[in-house]
Amino acid sequence: MTIQAQIEQKLQNAMQPDFLEVLNESHMHNVAPGSESHFKVTLVSSQFNGKMLIARHRLINGILAEELNGKIHALALHTLTPDEYFERAGKVAESPLCMGGGKS
Repeated sequence: MTIQAQIEQKLQNAMQPDFLEVLNESHMHNVAPGSESHFKVTLVSSQFNGKMLIARHRLINGILAEELNGKIHALALHTLTPDEYFERAGKVAESPLCMGGGKS
């Protein structure tokens, strides 16, 4: 199973999200082709209602602790309540271009 599939499965099972998107953005960085090291997660869940951003991120980091302990180099999190997702019309920030690893 790919790391991306592991992330999707764990988050789906733990959070039962209204919307989940896991993007492998490794290709945007100075890594070998086919790498799975940089991910962007957009997760919409009513479990985030009343939680500050740091609490939302800690929750996701706890669920993905095994992957974050060596398999994943970078994880961009967009954690939204259903109302926040609706207000943004489903849009989240684009990931910035990689400036590290000699790509500047």
